[in-house]
Amino acid sequence: MKSIVISKPDKILKGVIALPASKSISNRLLMIRALSGKDFKINNLSEADDTCLLQKLIELISDGPGRKNVLELDTANAGTVMRFLTAWLAIRPGKWVLTGSERMKQRPIGDLAEALKHLGASIEYLAKPSYPPLLIKGTELPGQEVTIDAGVSSQFITALLLIAPCLSQGLILHLKGEKVSTPYVNMTIQMMQAFGARVKAGMTRIHVKPGSFVPMDFTVESDWSAAAFWYEAAVFADEVDLELEGLKFESIQGDAILPVIYQNFGVRTEFTANGVRLTKVQKKIDGFYYDFTDYPDIAQSVIVTCAGLGIRGRFEGLKSLQIKETDRLRALKNEIEKLGVHVTTYGKSDEAAALEISAYKPVSRPGLAFETYGDHRMAMSLAPLVLKRGPLKILNPDVVVKSYPHFWEHLKMAGFEIK
Repeated sequence: MKSIVISKPDKILKGVIALPASKSISNRLLMIRALSGKDFKINNLSEADDTCLLQKLIELISDGPGRKNVLELDTANAGTVMRFLTAWLAIRPGKWVLTGSERMKQRPIGDLAEALKHLGASIEYLAKPSYPPLLIKGTELPGQEVTIDAGVSSQFITALLLIAPCLSQGLILHLKGEKVSTPYVNMTIQMMQAFGARVKAGMTRIHVKPGSFVPMDFTVESDWSAAAFWYEAAVFADEVDLELEGLKFESIQGDAILPVIYQNFGVRTEFTANGVRLTKVQKKIDGFYYDFTDYPDIAQSVIVTCAGLGIRGRFEGLKSLQIKETDRLRALKNEIEKLGVHVTTYGKSDEAAALEISAYKPVSRPGLAFETYGDHRMAMSLAPLVLKRGPLKILNPDVVVKSYPHFWEHLKMAGFEIK
């Protein structure tokens, strides 16, 4: 297995980093453009593997309208792609098999598929019920009312919302249970409204009227989720003066909460004309608590931050992390325990929703080797520990291409050494 060794000759974090474009915004834009049936320009589209894959599959689908033969589409390990295409193919005439990696076949799709079937879609499970691969026979759907569990994945809700204007009667979506990743649903609604969709959202009910998306050129903002790893590195550094380009104060991304979270660790955020400037003040912190129900994509960075500092922490709202690229709860426990910290997960063994770490005295452990579990965020959240623990090894480092293809290059630009 390929690996890299990361080191840093000092604990100074300085430089200018042009963060990648938001994958979440980019993927929604690609779907809106496909559903509109009209071309428009997307500036600063994400170069992440997930976005490139979605763009490629949309082109394949668009080249085969009303096909009689079955077209197989491989979503690899891209959950967003699997979920968005499940909904779109359900209303697009043709026969489609939607599959993915072995890990994808372990990630449930049943809540979304059953909601679509309730609306009249033809979807069959080709292996295990409620899991990919799927056989979808696309057809026009009238739309009506449907209920979905809001506590499983915001992407299920987004997938339904995106196709809703194309349903002849629109859609009334009822949300049950505790909502997760609400900012991502809000992002979808705001983007749909920007493109002319008529959406009215309440706490437990979202009404989308029939209509069409109005094409317009759009520029993608930089990815706040990618900034999390730099905020983490800022905590571990002794001296910080780092500019992250492309981030907006008035962002539609929920992870723009990062400046609020990391001010607890002494990281200061100054918004500039080009993005943000990070500096640091010394701040003593004995423990940290946070509920990540709305912000699952930055959970790993914050948890590793606390583990690297040796402080106690309790983190809740983590249920959705278990159905990501890997079971992130289990992966986090395995890897940060290598630091000497004791980790406890809470909840049923298959539904753990909280993680707790004990306080301990950090000691230098150069030569640590971290597994990445095929998960881009595991690799990137563990890398900044080099500032605290000395040289370390990252196994399968290429996983970062899923969301941040130039991550390792950017670390080098900031003075890290990678071999």
